[in-house]
Amino acid sequence: MATFHIGECIRKTKQQIPLSSEEIRQLVQGVTAEPPIPDYQLAAWLMAVCFSGLNDDETAALTMAMRDSGQVMHWELDGPVADKHSTGGVGDKTTLILAPIVAACGVYMPKMSGRGLGHTGGTIDKLESIPGLSTALDPADFLALVKKAGFAVAMQTGNLAPADKKLYALRDVTETVDSIPLICASIMSKKLATGADHILLDVKVGSGAFMKNDTDAAELARRMLSAAKADGRDCTAILTDMDRPLGMCIGNAIEVREAIEVLAGDTGSELGTFCITLAAELLRMAGRGTAAQCLKMAEQAVTSGAAMERLAMMIAGQGGDARVTENPALLKFSACERTLKAPRDGWISAMLSEEIGRASVLLGAGRMTKNDAIDPGAGIRLCCKNGDAVKRGDALLTMYAEKESQLDEAEAMLRQAILLADEKPEPAPLIHSTYSTAQ
Repeated sequence: MATFHIGECIRKTKQQIPLSSEEIRQLVQGVTAEPPIPDYQLAAWLMAVCFSGLNDDETAALTMAMRDSGQVMHWELDGPVADKHSTGGVGDKTTLILAPIVAACGVYMPKMSGRGLGHTGGTIDKLESIPGLSTALDPADFLALVKKAGFAVAMQTGNLAPADKKLYALRDVTETVDSIPLICASIMSKKLATGADHILLDVKVGSGAFMKNDTDAAELARRMLSAAKADGRDCTAILTDMDRPLGMCIGNAIEVREAIEVLAGDTGSELGTFCITLAAELLRMAGRGTAAQCLKMAEQAVTSGAAMERLAMMIAGQGGDARVTENPALLKFSACERTLKAPRDGWISAMLSEEIGRASVLLGAGRMTKNDAIDPGAGIRLCCKNGDAVKRGDALLTMYAEKESQLDEAEAMLRQAILLADEKPEPAPLIHSTYSTAQ
């Protein structure tokens, strides 16, 4: 075997000379080795990737090497195992709705999730706003709960793709986060390591997403599907709109309340329809029936109350107060609130997701650094959506925070985030396009 030189990898990538699978494997092994490849050399290679890219074979090899840098999970379950991943968004509480629906229909979802950072929220933060609920589960307890409730949501283990953790930290401080091959390898190494047979990717596109346009989002989806196919996984990627927040609530406890409202029967809302659609797609992928049969199955899981029962079972199994599923008011809002009103008559032409997300951080609902504390009761409840007509003085949204000063800061940003027009705008679809490894 030829001697490995990180400098040679940097040179080749700079000159767009493809690296072999063995070179990439040794590079990734060097990330977590003792002693590791020095940060300055890894950062140089990451920058080379950012400027020169990687081809599909290199991206797949990087994904597999990062997957194999830690624990690769294998589930001992008597049915299909599915997973869903979102590339990050504002108001995205899809997992809280989709997972209990899928579980109620006989498909297991052992879910590893993360915290939010910046203007995008994290499922772990949302769930931890439920009194008593813990996402730090012992592996045996996690598996037992999945067997009982059909799903559980736990904090991502440090043994899962540890090379990604090191490389992501370097990407974060070297402005190399936005490289599509690196994003693909980061996401898919963790998804493949979690051991699901069927993976649904919700690729956000728009102002509040990493991918700002359909072209980049489609390329990211294609790369992720290619990596999944190389590992023999069934994978579908759906490009969904993040030019406006998903649903009517942004925060933590407030988003759990909205998720409970959907599972209580509010499936006709945009959020409800979206989650039913995604759940049906996962059920179809898992072989539960035709697309039409799976759609009906997902709807019945909600109307029968079966999905809500699964959510209550999961909450109780993770130490939380399951009474919130019957009385969402147990999830408290922060002490201070303020309603933002329309300054004139008009139509809502845009609700800028990124700005609204950043305003929620100012209210205390998110964090800008990993060490920031979150106020579970802070957030924003929208009173209208894109395309709605409003009169001067109508409520646009309500903010919640612990301090009046936080409301002042957020209000200034939110007034710039909601745009009014004199004419009704054209409606924009929530789902842009769908791609699959089966295609």
